[in-house]
Formats: sequence, structure tokens, C-alpha cells
Amino acid sequence: MNIELATPVWLPTFRPTLHSDGGATLAGEDSCRVGAKNIVYRAYTMFLSTFSGEDSYNGLRRLFVCVLFSRADENMEEAVALHYMSVNYYYLLHLYGYQVQSNMNKRRRRRWWMTTIHRNRTITGMERLLSELTAESGIEFPGFLRMSTSDFEILLQKLAPLITKKDTKFRKAIPAKVRLAITLRYLATGDDFRSLHYLFKISHQLISKIVHEVCASILIVLQDEVMMPSNEEEWLQKETEFHDIFPHCIGSIDGKHVQILSPIHSGTEFYNYKHTFSIVLMALVDKKYRFLYADVGCQGRISDGRVFRNTALFERLERNALKIPAPSVLPGTDFIMPFVFVADNAFPLQTHIMKPYPGDHPEGSIKRKFNTQLSKARIVVENVFGIMSAVFRVLRKPIALQPDRASNVVMSCILLHTS
Repeated sequence: MNIELATPVWLPTFRPTLHSDGGATLAGEDSCRVGAKNIVYRAYTMFLSTFSGEDSYNGLRRLFVCVLFSRADENMEEAVALHYMSVNYYYLLHLYGYQVQSNMNKRRRRRWWMTTIHRNRTITGMERLLSELTAESGIEFPGFLRMSTSDFEILLQKLAPLITKKDTKFRKAIPAKVRLAITLRYLATGDDFRSLHYLFKISHQLISKIVHEVCASILIVLQDEVMMPSNEEEWLQKETEFHDIFPHCIGSIDGKHVQILSPIHSGTEFYNYKHTFSIVLMALVDKKYRFLYADVGCQGRISDGRVFRNTALFERLERNALKIPAPSVLPGTDFIMPFVFVADNAFPLQTHIMKPYPGDHPEGSIKRKFNTQLSKARIVVENVFGIMSAVFRVLRKPIALQPDRASNVVMSCILLHTS
């Protein structure tokens, strides 16, 4: 049995048709205008299930409103049916209509291509801020990006071909200068991307992408800044820098734990003895605080000695492929000694790796004096870590990135420090 209901004259020309199986459809010439040509209202089923026979027919006769609401915004299609069948069922059916609306609003579509704060960045954006910082001989610029104006321009010239984007019909691309400034500011402060969002007027999702792309470009452009000596003469030059502290020393080795947030589903893989999550930076430096070698990314749970054994530096030492000078007479003695890298007790004692005597030794003893001099040479690498962390304070906070991206951030800091 199908029942045709009359629609009040003040409503659009909808013609609701109810069926004996408990369904209902809405049709009419105006229904297409609001985005619904055939809509089945489950609320009718709820109502009809409470009546039978003549009671059902009388109850349906009391239906006097069937309204379909629609918003004019082309990005939102929302339909809500409010069914006024009787006073007793008003609240029940109103609640059902509200639930329908809530379900349809769970995922709202974007109304704007760019939010207001992002649209205004071309007016009050970073180019204006950078020009203000470079004024008065760039006094404030190093404090903002941790490098001078001239160094910034040199670095920008190297990176521009890799980080420059093309303008589109919809909006202009973010300039390479601003992209580099965003990345350097992140490295200098370690601020989260949402904080940088309000400073640069760029979404935090795009800032995350920019930082990753610029750091990857830095690794390509500045990769030659961290290089070990390639011949004996260059190694002997490194030895002269350490000669007054520890003769025959050609470098200082140590590891540093760079704290990160625990990666998803990683368990204790990156959990270290300091009870934090980290990746390990293994480095070899010279007396002038320059990196000669760096390896980043090993899990924090692994000790410095094991990390070192997994590096290319250790492998080249084992093959005697570093072209280290042959052993020679130690100054002031008749002993022929090899040239060595100084390290702490976590590293293995080998031909070209010197570590201190273990344990405590009496004041004035030969072993105590030896350990003191070795410590003076080894502390150079710790000073390098401290200086780099003071300049690039992202290393002082847990890096909220995946381990591979965090490794790129750390390596970028190393290359910028050495360049």
C-alpha cells in the first residue's frame, strides 16, 4: 500500500511517498535543486513500527512537515530530515535528524584554499623580516639564523638550484631564501613546526616538508666539507696540531647520543643507558674542532664500541686504507710508536686507537700522567659536541622526527658547523 501525502502550499513542491514496507521516498521537481532526488528516510520506519492498520494511517495523516535542508556552499552537501508526526514523537525524530547531521559533518571539506594567516604571508612574510634583520650591518642576523649575512648568501647560492620551486597558477612558490631561513631557524632553536608556523605564516605540514628537503640538499651540496686526510702529509699536519698535548695523536674519536622521540612500534630499539631514546653520532675531529668523519643513525641501545665497529672508519682502519704514516720515533725517546686516534675506555685498544689505562691510579704515577695527557687530547671531541649543540639547539631537545630524517638533521648541523 502506497500513501500519497499532501504537502502544505508554503513548502517546496516535494511529494513524499510512504510505502507499506516501511520506506519512504521524496521526489519532485525541486528536489534536484537541493541535491536529493530520491531519499529514503529511515525515520519513517522507526515511526511505522509502532503502529498497525488504521492507527498507522491516522498517524501518517498527522504528518504535516517534511523539510530537506541544504547549504548553498558548493563544498558542503548536507541533508537533514525533521519529521513532525506527533507531539509525542517530535523529540525522538528531532534527535534522529541531529544524528544524521552529525554523521555527515564528521569530515568537513576545506572551505578555503589558504587560511587568512597564510594568505597574508606575502604582505608580512619572511622576506620583509630578513631585510629588517640584515639592516644595520646584520647585527641581529647571526642571532636569528646562527650565521652571518655573507655566509647565508653563499649557502643560498649553493642550495638555490636544488630548493627553488616554480610558481603555479594558484599561488606563488615560497622563495628559496625563505625555505633556507625556515630550516636554519629550526636547526638554531629546535622549535616545533607549529611554533614556526606562526612565525613564518606557513603551515606546519609544509614546514616539515621544507626542512626535510633543505636538509637533504645540504647533505648533497656540503658533503665534501667533512673529509679525512687523503695522504701521509695531511695526516702529519694533523699531528702537529696535537703535538704539544699528545705526540703522535692525529685525531679524537667519541660518540654522542642525540635524543629523539620514541619511533612508533620501535620498542626498546632506540632506548639507551641514559633511559632516553636516541640515535648515535660517531665522530672523528681534529684539534681545530673540525669534523674529519661522522656517522649518524645507529640505534641508541648499542654501545659506542659496537657502533664504532659498524662504521666505515673502522673498516678502513682494519684494511690499512687510511694512508696513515708509518710508525716513527716518539719525541724524547728511542721508542718507535704508531700514529693514533685517542678515545675513551668504550673503544677497543688497537694499533691506531689509544685509550687510557683503566681504573684509578695514584697521584704522580706514570699511568696517571699518561691518562691526564690523553684526556686533554680526547676532550677536543667533547668540546666540538658542546659547541655544535650551543649553536644548533635542535640537538639539545628530543627531535620529533623519524630516525632517518633525524639523522639528516644531525648531519646537516655537522656540515654547517664544519663549513
